[in-house]
Amino acid sequence: MVEVTVTPQSSLADRPVAVQVRGLSPSQLVTLRAWLTDEHGERFQSRTFFRADAGGEVDPGRHPALGGSYSGVWPMGVFWFLQPDTLFRRLVKRDVAGSPFRVHLEVFDGICLVTGPQDQPLASCEVERWYVGPGVQRVPIREGRVRGALFLPP
Repeated sequence: MVEVTVTPQSSLADRPVAVQVRGLSPSQLVTLRAWLTDEHGERFQSRTFFRADAGGEVDPGRHPALGGSYSGVWPMGVFWFLQPDTLFRRLVKRDVAGSPFRVHLEVFDGICLVTGPQDQPLASCEVERWYVGPGVQRVPIREGRVRGALFLPP
């Protein structure tokens, strides 16, 4: 049974996580897709192609991506190389304290350049990427022409 795991499953956006795919056939070619929908309903995604090792595992921190959104060894590449489906959109988090980005990771058999509703992933999981830690207080700053926010630790 194929499974994709991210450790830890909930973390701050600037913290590294470990992504692993297990249960594949040795040397199996797979597509690892990450996607999220931002606060404006825009979809951002990355697609990367990997070949499983002799144990049937894929680890972006150890195994080089063969192509797609990036190539080579990038442990956080599936998150760093998210691109918008609509041109000229930027991934910006407005509500940094209230909710995380929920990133979906899916593993598909072979090279999948486009996925439709009929394409079922071999495995999937969801990850939370927070921009503010627990207990951090956000204080808006409005002084003359200065605008900003002060983030106070707990």
